[in-house]
Amino acid sequence: MKKIILSLLSTVLIATNASAELFLLPEKDPFMGDYKNQFAVGIGQGFDTGLIVPPPVHPVPFYILSMQYSQPTTFFRIPARRSLNVSQTVGLASLDGWDWNEYSIPMGYITEDIALLRSDDFYMAVGAGAGFQTKQNNRIGSKFLFQFKVTFGYNINDEFALELYLQHFSNGNTAPQNESYAFYGLNLVRNF
Repeated sequence: MKKIILSLLSTVLIATNASAELFLLPEKDPFMGDYKNQFAVGIGQGFDTGLIVPPPVHPVPFYILSMQYSQPTTFFRIPARRSLNVSQTVGLASLDGWDWNEYSIPMGYITEDIALLRSDDFYMAVGAGAGFQTKQNNRIGSKFLFQFKVTFGYNINDEFALELYLQHFSNGNTAPQNESYAFYGLNLVRNF
């Protein structure tokens, strides 16, 4: 009986140790794979709804051009990326009482995206960040900005990915005027 119990205990310990090693192996990062750096360029179309997650139903002549440099990290053991972002908004006309030309403003911000859903080729992430725009205006009554983002990514291969995103900027009600900016867009991503 002692031999059977010792055999069972040994089997359980070996199996537990093997499964622990299996689960502790680092999983492939959904954003960057085995790479440690990422660069993305993107373009987005503006929408005027005032909602954090606006439906893409009211496009306006307002666009965003962006560059992003990222490195991998984790958020409570969930794969994530931390990014430095530089963007330029571009307004081209007036519409619905807004002179979108007024809002052609450079922005800089730091973000963190967290991969909530992921497979070998696809990922879905949510992110938040904070930064500034270079001048205050009557749409967002502050230079200080908060950012919220939802991203759907597809890994073309180990080096390149495409991302569809929804991005929202506001001042987080830190100033009386807070009409926000919202964009749907596309990023081309390169890992290196």
